[in-house]
Amino acid sequence: MKLVTYLKEGHEQLALLVDGHLYDTDMLHPDLPVSMAMFLNYWDDMIPMARAVEQRIKDGLVRNVMAVPFQAADILAPIPHPTSCRDGYAFRQHVAAARRNRKVDMIPEFDQYPIFYFTNHNSIQGPGNIYCMPDHFEKLDFELEVAVVVNRSGRNIRAEDADDYIGGLMIMNDMSARRLQMEEMLLNLGPAKGKDFATAIGPMLVTLDELEHLEIPCKPGHTGKNWNLRMSCKVNGIQVSEGNVGDMDWTFAEIIERCSYGVNLYAGDVIGSGTVGTGCFLELNGTGKLNDPNYQEQWLKDGDVVEMEVDGLGLLQNTIVKEDSDFSILSRKKMPS
Repeated sequence: MKLVTYLKEGHEQLALLVDGHLYDTDMLHPDLPVSMAMFLNYWDDMIPMARAVEQRIKDGLVRNVMAVPFQAADILAPIPHPTSCRDGYAFRQHVAAARRNRKVDMIPEFDQYPIFYFTNHNSIQGPGNIYCMPDHFEKLDFELEVAVVVNRSGRNIRAEDADDYIGGLMIMNDMSARRLQMEEMLLNLGPAKGKDFATAIGPMLVTLDELEHLEIPCKPGHTGKNWNLRMSCKVNGIQVSEGNVGDMDWTFAEIIERCSYGVNLYAGDVIGSGTVGTGCFLELNGTGKLNDPNYQEQWLKDGDVVEMEVDGLGLLQNTIVKEDSDFSILSRKKMPS
């Protein structure tokens, strides 16, 4: 099942996406909610109803319900207001390449336990414009990822049980202002201002049953579902990144296990995979300069169009837009006297 949130008469509307058209959930069944938050909070009751009406649509039995073409709708983030947003570090290839480019050894702790950081759940958005301040354009970067949303509350969830807490998958673009990020992390905190201005997810949430035929075994020694889903990113129509969800070393189940240790997870919590190998300019630029000292770095600029596509999850498109402001926090740094 594909779940979409779109803007309808100034309000957020939850819909099922079937054959390129959006069907409002509340128009399909009186007990289906209008919002994704309500759907997630009553997941076990909502999913059977939604699957039944989806099948009726596919069988041509739904009449007198207006369907909106997906391409004509104002698509929002599928989970417009996550209860929290964490981002993992699941792809060993990305971590190893980034450390190699800095001429440091691969950190052995990566293979011992999954890690994550909290980002700003109030800066989640869907397709469309990403508004950036002047300092964000100091090495502005995309990060090609996928994410899951938690569909029921839980605490101390074991990895072997954690896939039952996943409502579905979606594309994630973890936007990064690298200069702000790197300055802060010199003080062993962050990434904070390097990350908190925008994270794009969408354009839809795809439930796991829809992806069963693409399941593959996880890496040896790991626990949880994994999927053969090709990932790619284009900037201004030129492909710059390619990977596969199946390359995740840590599974979402294992990341959920760590996230939930001694902590309550809630329906609506979003958890990202971390960047796939080659999935950001920071890594690509570092590799390019390692191989060629004359390599010209590339970063995102005002007007750039970023398109992320993942098999089965759709295409997430965003345009970078400079805010009408010259305010800079970098210019306000206290300098040594």
